[in-house]
Amino acid sequence: MSLNIVIMAAGKGTRMKSALPKVLHKLAGRSLLQHVLNMTEGLGGARNVVITGHGAEAVEAAVAGPGVQFVRQMPQLGTGHAIQQAVPAIEGDGTTLILNGDVPLIKQATARRLVEACDGKALVLLTIHLSDPSGYGRILRQGGTADGHVLAIVEHKDASPEQRAISEGYTGMMAAPTAALKRWVSQLNNNNVQGEYYLTDIVAMAVAEGVPVLGIAAPNETEVLGVNSPVQLADLERRFQREQANDLLEAGVRLADPARFDLRGTLSCGQDVEIDVNCVFEGQVSLGDGVRIGANCVIRNASIGAGARIHEFTHIDGEAQGVKVGAGALVGPFARLRPGADLGDEVHIGNFVEVKNSTMAKGAKANHLAYLGDATIGERVNYGAGSITANYDGANKHRTEIGADVHVGSNCVLIAPVVIGAGATIGGGSTISKNVAAGELSVARGKQVAIAGWTRPVKKR
Repeated sequence: MSLNIVIMAAGKGTRMKSALPKVLHKLAGRSLLQHVLNMTEGLGGARNVVITGHGAEAVEAAVAGPGVQFVRQMPQLGTGHAIQQAVPAIEGDGTTLILNGDVPLIKQATARRLVEACDGKALVLLTIHLSDPSGYGRILRQGGTADGHVLAIVEHKDASPEQRAISEGYTGMMAAPTAALKRWVSQLNNNNVQGEYYLTDIVAMAVAEGVPVLGIAAPNETEVLGVNSPVQLADLERRFQREQANDLLEAGVRLADPARFDLRGTLSCGQDVEIDVNCVFEGQVSLGDGVRIGANCVIRNASIGAGARIHEFTHIDGEAQGVKVGAGALVGPFARLRPGADLGDEVHIGNFVEVKNSTMAKGAKANHLAYLGDATIGERVNYGAGSITANYDGANKHRTEIGADVHVGSNCVLIAPVVIGAGATIGGGSTISKNVAAGELSVARGKQVAIAGWTRPVKKR
């Protein structure tokens, strides 16, 4: 049986007070709409039909991809009017699942329940019981009982005081028989307070035709909360982050404070991982057994080996290339690892050291105030404080190669391309522009001169 998935994403989001379309505001590093699209993967829908309107071009550019089709709602005249625009893109006689692009945390299991309950035959509504359902359409059931058949939905603005006292609200998500849905939305009118075409009016049409109308309660409030303001977005962010933190805690990860933890991607952890407060993980991050992450670190697209210690205030950003930190390595505090940094086992990267597109073999150390860019560093190299690889000539990048057991003194400049042979020593303060043979001492600096009897100038008065 064919499944169409329709996602309503046309709203302006006036209360967001932003030029950015509401569905493109981010939750845990991804847009609200992208969360919904990701959830639909695996449901077996032939396509996702996304209804755009306000900021349509930006929305479509942001989420375009295989299996995503767009229709536009111009102007926006209500939810029923939105589905009317989608009708030409809906195919088959199976089920149509309708979701909201600003309700990002709906779970796949919940969506699947709607689809299975519909089975191309029943109209199935996702509902929620709230202590304060203000703003939600109210579910009217036969006899006013909790298990009575659903008769209709009345929008909050059209509801009487008695109807507003009903605690069961409609979440805006449903599954409907496709052929019937097309027929029902073609019969909608806008005879209501808002002068809009309400999708909820199809409930009464289904009842009149004898089509079963089912109300399935969502497992929890968080799954069905929409975002209409920055306050709601912030609340949902914290709910989602706490949920992710709880999953990690259940898996054995030690979080110093689950309320001060942010995951904006995926994080896999081995045993006995410890994460201190105010750490942010983005993209794809993996932490091996016994890894310890200090407070206030940002780690994006990186793999960190077993037993490594990432000290406080370290920034790791692998971008597309990724960053690799070997087992037992020590990084930070205040270190920066950029794309292509590949640190071997037991490497030491200290405070205010930056590494980019460079490989450091086992036991190499750069402990203070250094830059390593486009370099290959051998085992046990000691790279002095204040030393840099000058890898850019103004047009092209060049590589520096440093053999095993090299000692680079403080405040050196290695002008690439240059090769430092194994066991060589570079004297502090040297500017090296030629290759250095293995085992050699190379010193390239001006001769120290002492001027006897020199007097420091005095300011004129």
